[in-house]
Amino acid sequence: MMNVPFRLIILLGLFPFTTISLVAQPVHNIWGSPPKQGIAAQVEDEIITFEDIRREMGPLVRRIQEEARSQREFEMQMHELYREVLQSLVDRVLIVKEFHEREFQIPQSVIENEFDRILIEDFGNDRARFHEHLRELGMNVREFRRDLRERIIVSVMRGRMRRSESEVSPERIERFYHENKIHFYEEESVHLRIIMLRPIADEGPDLLRQNAEKVIRELEEGKPFRRVAAEYSQDARSDRGGDWGWNRRGDLRDELSQAAFALEPGEWSEPISVGDQIFILYVEDVREEGIQPLHEVRERIEEILASQIARQTQQSWLERLRKDAFVKFY
Repeated sequence: MMNVPFRLIILLGLFPFTTISLVAQPVHNIWGSPPKQGIAAQVEDEIITFEDIRREMGPLVRRIQEEARSQREFEMQMHELYREVLQSLVDRVLIVKEFHEREFQIPQSVIENEFDRILIEDFGNDRARFHEHLRELGMNVREFRRDLRERIIVSVMRGRMRRSESEVSPERIERFYHENKIHFYEEESVHLRIIMLRPIADEGPDLLRQNAEKVIRELEEGKPFRRVAAEYSQDARSDRGGDWGWNRRGDLRDELSQAAFALEPGEWSEPISVGDQIFILYVEDVREEGIQPLHEVRERIEEILASQIARQTQQSWLERLRKDAFVKFY
């Protein structure tokens, strides 16, 4: 099979800086100037048109327009996006081809379920809106289903290329830890539980203070803080026993931070008034400033290394597919 070196054609002048409009505009008019028609690339027996590229680029154009500080910067970013989208479309054809050559199958129910999800979540189950969207894209339902199926295939195939985290050896984890210790530095922090009281209806500050004193009495009588928090706290974490997790000094308001970092594990604070609310803090544990021990970050390192392996594996796989394919750019 003939191998063609990869080269990318830039559509000079295709993306004028001042004429972009994404509001209710068909994709083929999105860049204002007369759009270049025809074939952008051939991959095996499939073709990629300039319209295919514009369709993929469309949702990303507004962000580039908002971020670009000049017409030149905008054009450079658009040219880069064009290259990335074109390469992605080429890779998509090659991945789908590999899927079929290896005789993999995707149940039709998977396609139908994803189609229904898109219809419901993106269009409120309004088929008229959906068909209007397709007209703006220049697609019909059959083409949309084919596009959807190919996207699912690409997702499945990329997933198959991910290596298991079990392939990350303990020796590699330890080496990464020792070479990157500075990244595991952690500020002093406390594991907090909090009871937050706020006035209900016309409840005055005196009644609120009485409620806080009642909470303190129950704690002094030996009732576990998490049970008291579940009963009295008026914030979203009450059902978790007031568990706010680990907090650094800068994560808390000054009034709360000073009180929290003055407590020892197992101690609670006196009621602290902040505005019209009252807080009672309880310290589960304290973590000193310093480098986190390996056992605390092992899982995180595994994820980092597994992600690196996955990227390397997928890149090698894509390079093999590209090398063995006929690809021609126009």
